[in-house]
Amino acid sequence: MTEHFRCPEELIDLRVSEGLSEDSGFFSLGPDCLCFGQTSQAAPAAAVTDPMPDLLPYVSSNGTTVTFPFDPVKTIDNLRHERYFDQQGSVHAANKAGKLVRKIYYLARPFMPVALRKHLQRVYLRNWEDIPFPKWPVDFSVENLLEQLLIVSMQSQNLERIPFIWFWPESVSSCTVVTHDVEATPGWEFCPQLMDMDDSYGIKSSFQIVPEERYDVSEAGLNSIRERGFEINIHDLNHDGNLLINHEEFLRRAAEINRYKEKFQSQGFRTAVLYRKIDWFEALDFSYDLSVPNVAHLEPQRGGCCTVFPFFNGKMLELPVTMTQDYTLFHILNDYSIDVWKQQISLIQARHGLMQMIVHPDYIIDQSARRVYADLLGYLCELRAARKTWIALPAEVAVWWRMRAGLSLVREGDSWKIGGEGHERARIAYATIINGKLVYEFDRTLEDQKSA
Repeated sequence: MTEHFRCPEELIDLRVSEGLSEDSGFFSLGPDCLCFGQTSQAAPAAAVTDPMPDLLPYVSSNGTTVTFPFDPVKTIDNLRHERYFDQQGSVHAANKAGKLVRKIYYLARPFMPVALRKHLQRVYLRNWEDIPFPKWPVDFSVENLLEQLLIVSMQSQNLERIPFIWFWPESVSSCTVVTHDVEATPGWEFCPQLMDMDDSYGIKSSFQIVPEERYDVSEAGLNSIRERGFEINIHDLNHDGNLLINHEEFLRRAAEINRYKEKFQSQGFRTAVLYRKIDWFEALDFSYDLSVPNVAHLEPQRGGCCTVFPFFNGKMLELPVTMTQDYTLFHILNDYSIDVWKQQISLIQARHGLMQMIVHPDYIIDQSARRVYADLLGYLCELRAARKTWIALPAEVAVWWRMRAGLSLVREGDSWKIGGEGHERARIAYATIINGKLVYEFDRTLEDQKSA
């Protein structure tokens, strides 16, 4: 919890009760706070649709220490790492049955008409609206749990409010990252025009480049992207869908990918098709990863990390994809507007999270798609002008989040100050409980002094 809020550790003292269940399952911690993990006091539910116990009444406190009938750290990791999906056998079954289908699909994909590909994808995804968890269009299960943990801790010590280091620099409300996955030759050739488009709105983005087989990656093309202030990341190895088929093959390819990281001067990585086994990613030598969706109802591999904030996965930082991909919007949902994106932006902004989107050069060459993307860029500019979002490159977000993780709040008389390298960019915020919910606020006096 202190990793997320960066609040004073001396104000938080959490313990785990003994006798946790052998099996993990679903439970809640009060209304609208769904969790997955091992429990004591009450058996967890085997499926998210089964009646599940509310463990909030079993939380105890001696005035300073709060004891929970589950492990909060492991429960948060279970959500972020999608272990709730794995536990039910869905991932194993889908992966086992899907290996052959995936292999056949990727072998045949270059020869398929686009209309046939769209039809097959719609058939595969046809039941997406019936999936109860994670919650579409954005899932906040991790944030709900983190906030509930903080509320219980504050109540146990009769704290009316608690200071913490704000999520983003200079008290900006949220963060936006625009990324472009280049999948084929038409997309690679369209990159200069796409940079022109982004630049016309004063937005810099990252380009995820497939190193092998898909198209000819020229050094001149890479240099052009870098020189214009855009970012280059590695996108899989050859985009054949087989990166994560087995661990031995993954390790072999990971070694090749790491070499391209040095060659392309990249700091970030994204798998093809957002396939992921993030416990394997320790073999990748990158600062951050961009492969994990918040909610994946409309992705070939379902699940989702259930958070709209960056989180550490060992030495690597995960920057979750929190918005619907352009291809999905245009060709699965058949929606040529920014209504879905605006809905997701509104929800994420209300929780002050990260809005990360994937827009493919390959899929916005068409004028109708390009107009939709222009509408999105214009809308993001409005939010930026109102200081409602910080539009940043993935590497900038990673630098900030790592720096924030090294900051701490230090008591100075009756007040607090931020200590650590980069503290001048950080701001102190306060979490207050109002009607059973956390409300965030800044010390306006300090904010006025900083802006003076």
